[in-house]
Amino acid sequence: MPDYAIAYEWLMFAVRWLHVITAIAWIGSSFYFIALDLGLRKTPSLPPLAHGEEWQVHGGGFYHIQKYLVAPEFLPEHLTWFKWESYWTWLSGVMLMALIYYVGADIYLIDRNVLDVPAWQAILLSLGSIVLGWVLYDSLCKSPIGESTTGLMLVLFAILVAMSWGYTQLFTGRAAMLHMGAFTATIMAANVAMIIIPNQKVVVGDLKAGKVPDAKYGKIAKQRSLHNNYLTLPVIFFMLSSHYPLAFATQWNWIIASLIFLVGVVIRHYFNTRHARKGNPHWTWAVAVILFITIAWLSTGPKIAGSAGEEVASRAAEPFLSAEHFAAASLTVQTRCAMCHTAEPVWPGVFEAPKNVILDNDIAIANHARDIAMQAGYAHAMPPGNATEMTDEERALLVAWFREGSGQ
Repeated sequence: MPDYAIAYEWLMFAVRWLHVITAIAWIGSSFYFIALDLGLRKTPSLPPLAHGEEWQVHGGGFYHIQKYLVAPEFLPEHLTWFKWESYWTWLSGVMLMALIYYVGADIYLIDRNVLDVPAWQAILLSLGSIVLGWVLYDSLCKSPIGESTTGLMLVLFAILVAMSWGYTQLFTGRAAMLHMGAFTATIMAANVAMIIIPNQKVVVGDLKAGKVPDAKYGKIAKQRSLHNNYLTLPVIFFMLSSHYPLAFATQWNWIIASLIFLVGVVIRHYFNTRHARKGNPHWTWAVAVILFITIAWLSTGPKIAGSAGEEVASRAAEPFLSAEHFAAASLTVQTRCAMCHTAEPVWPGVFEAPKNVILDNDIAIANHARDIAMQAGYAHAMPPGNATEMTDEERALLVAWFREGSGQ
C-alpha cells in the first residue's frame, strides 16, 4: 500500500491531467465553431432555410458544412452534441480546486495576514463567490443591458475588475488569481449547461413535434457562445498563473488580472475579424504587447506573501513543528533550499523565490511540510539538479519528519 502522500500526489496528477485534456477538447471545439460560424458564406446553391456554408480541407479530405439558424426541414436521428467537453472541464477543475485549495486551505487558500478565518469559512467564501458570479452575469444577460453587446461587456468588465480586487482581500495572491479563473470558467460552463444546450433541446423538441422553433433560442445561444470565446484566453492565463509568482505575488495582482481580460479580448478580436474575412487588424497585437509590457512592469511592484507564510503558522503546521525530527529537518531545508526559497534569493540567476514559496524560517518550513517531503524527500526534484548536494540521508530525514507530523 503506497504512502498517503504519494497516493494523494498521483490523485492530483490524474485530476490535473483530466482537466487539461478536457480543457483542450472544449477550447478546441469552441475556437473551431466560432471560426466556422464567422467564415460562413451565402451562396445561390444553398438549400432552403440554410444560413451559410463553408468548404474546408483537412486530413486528406474535403468537408462541406452548412449551417441552419433553426434547423433543416429534415432532422436526422443522429446529432452530435458538444457539451461533455465543457462539463468535464468544469467538474475536473472543481475537483482540482478541492484537492489543492480546499484540502490545503491553511496553506494555499488562506493568508491570515489578509483575512484570518477558519478553513471552512474560507471555502464557503470561495464557493459563494463563484456562484454569485454566475447569478450576476446571467441576470445581466437577461436584463435590458443584455440587448447591447457593448454595454453588457463594459458592465461585465467592471464586475471582473471588482472581483479581481475583492479576491485579493480574501485569499492568498495565488488563490486570488486561481479564483478569477474559476469565477470566469464557471460562467462559461454554465452558459453551456444552462443556456446553450437547453435552448438547442427546445429547438430539437419543437422540430420533432412538428412545430416551427423560435429563432430567439439560437440568438441567445450564439450570444453566450461568443462571450465564452472572448473569456477563454484569460481563463488559460489564470490557470497557469499559480506557477508564476510575478503574476500573483505583487500588490498589483488585481490590476494584472483585470488587464489580462483586455489582452484576451483584443487577441480574440484579431482572430475573429480574420475568420469573418473583415480585414487584418494588426493594431490588436500592438495593443496586446503594450498591455503585456504594462503587466510585466506592474509585477515589479511591492511583493506580498504567497501563503499564511513566514509569520503565522497554519493549523496543519503544528504537528510538524513539534515532531521529533523537526530541528534536523529545518536545518536541512535552510541549508539546502533557503538560498533560493527566500524573499531575496542569493543563488545566481534566481531572482524570485520559486512559486513564492519562502523556506527561510521554521514556521514557513512547517507550513510547507508536505511539499518539502514530496519534492525533496520522496522525489529528487528539489534542489534542481541537486545543485546544493542534498544527501540521501537528508532526504530520508525529510520523509521521516513528514511521516511523524502527518501521523503515518
